[in-house]
Amino acid sequence: MGKFSKLITEPLRKTNPITVLVLGVCSCLAVTAKMKPAVVMAISVTVVTAFSNLIISLLRNGIPARIRIIVQLVVVAALVILVDQFLKAFVYDVSKQLSVFVGLIITNCIVMGRLEAYAMSHKPIESFFDGIGNGLGYGLILVIVAFFRELLGSGSLWGFPIVPKAFYAAGYLNNSLMILPPMALIIVGIVIWIQRSRHPELQEKK
Repeated sequence: MGKFSKLITEPLRKTNPITVLVLGVCSCLAVTAKMKPAVVMAISVTVVTAFSNLIISLLRNGIPARIRIIVQLVVVAALVILVDQFLKAFVYDVSKQLSVFVGLIITNCIVMGRLEAYAMSHKPIESFFDGIGNGLGYGLILVIVAFFRELLGSGSLWGFPIVPKAFYAAGYLNNSLMILPPMALIIVGIVIWIQRSRHPELQEKK
């Protein structure tokens, strides 16, 4: 169990796919203006990453090398379709907000990267937990970015007003720049800076 727990916790800290490998950054631009779509996207990617890792690991010995990418894409696409239909059935309002970005999970660098780097060479259970860990690591960054963008940009969290009305009466204004895509990159950059300052071994050598 220690090995499995490490597969889950490491991507939340030192091997986070966004802050260390700088993968999946496009999602930070698209779905982090509000907390709710960010959380739903995080869960969706975690589910797709975990189960695609599991399926590809089960099939890895029977997949011809020359068509492995095609097989991986077919598996991921099938899972994304299932997730998309689930969202449309149970959280239709969020599904509309996410729009085409759910479908773009198919080409998410984190999903394909874990299939190539891990699932193709490890056992199914290990691959499954690796997928969960990297999905959660990705989701953690999305939630952090969405927290600050919604709070400072809209004065709310999860759609509920947080900033007291008295603040607005006194002249407080929401920072409309926070809901623009470039601010997502700036927040991700700050998170990367904080992480690498705490872990010198992650810093690039000059």
